[in-house]
Amino acid sequence: MTRASAARRLAGAAAVGSGGLGLLGGSLYAVMRAQAAYARRVIGQATTPPPDADGTYGDQSSHDGIRLLVVGDSSMAGYGMEHPTDTPPAMLASGLSHIAGRPVTVVSTAQVGARSSDLQGQLDRGLTVRPDVVVLVIGANDVTHRVWPSDSVRLLAAAVRRLRDADIEVVVGTCPDLGTLRQLAQPLRELARRWSRRLAAAQTIAVVEAGGRSVSLGSLLGPTFAMAPAELFGPDRFHPSMAGYAGMVAALLPSVADAVGAWDDDGDEGADHPNAAGGLVLPVSFAAAEAAVHEGLEVAATQLAGRDRGPRGRWAQLQRRVRRADQLPAVADVRGS
Repeated sequence: MTRASAARRLAGAAAVGSGGLGLLGGSLYAVMRAQAAYARRVIGQATTPPPDADGTYGDQSSHDGIRLLVVGDSSMAGYGMEHPTDTPPAMLASGLSHIAGRPVTVVSTAQVGARSSDLQGQLDRGLTVRPDVVVLVIGANDVTHRVWPSDSVRLLAAAVRRLRDADIEVVVGTCPDLGTLRQLAQPLRELARRWSRRLAAAQTIAVVEAGGRSVSLGSLLGPTFAMAPAELFGPDRFHPSMAGYAGMVAALLPSVADAVGAWDDDGDEGADHPNAAGGLVLPVSFAAAEAAVHEGLEVAATQLAGRDRGPRGRWAQLQRRVRRADQLPAVADVRGS
């Protein structure tokens, strides 16, 4: 089964409410169930909550501010950080303010240990601020807690539809590649890689079908972390360090800026760029499969020849938004320092 067909089957199973066991095979799911408890013991439990980064960032003299809501799991909450400015919500707000030239007020309802089933509660609390854009990352805990992949995708799709029905822009960072966790023994590590990549691809399909846009985090938090684990993983070897969080934010930030109309896309890499799939239009399942193994690729719905759909489903545009020096702040600026 190709990555595209596997992702399409999982997204379809989520749409009809079935378990989707056939996506990975009964034996694979059984092994995941047997070893996921071990993964949780190795990773451990959070003992100190992340610092509160809620507030307004940037020049506050302007009244034309942007309201940003951050939802999801510990990777968005900033587990392991000691200072608010080192967390993803603060980095996103500072970076978006830098790009847009406007103050950004951020509210985070992201929680350590959150799964897709927690998204609606997080939105209940966060939507009271009437955000202009929502940034969402979820999925890793669904994998380690043996949640049916189709259930994860269905719950994510419902959250994105709720936001789009309220005319709120949404950017989803898909599930990272969990196969880079070196403290996980084989075969769990390889199973986690396969599971998380296919979940990420199915998440992309669901997000695009629901009207949002996705950004792939898999390879960004995968080979990059594997090459420099001491620098990019935190002390528990599961959550990112400050530099790891900054890398994740740098991947998400251009898409967030574009969602609020603050991104100049003249420099984005087109389909003819040797190192990018930017500007390429594919059926959404093929775009999702490609994005799941390449970091920083955005997938969003588009049209081809005036049509939303082709013989293999909805058309999607796959692109990498170039992080030009005059558009994207340095990591120090993203951190608000």
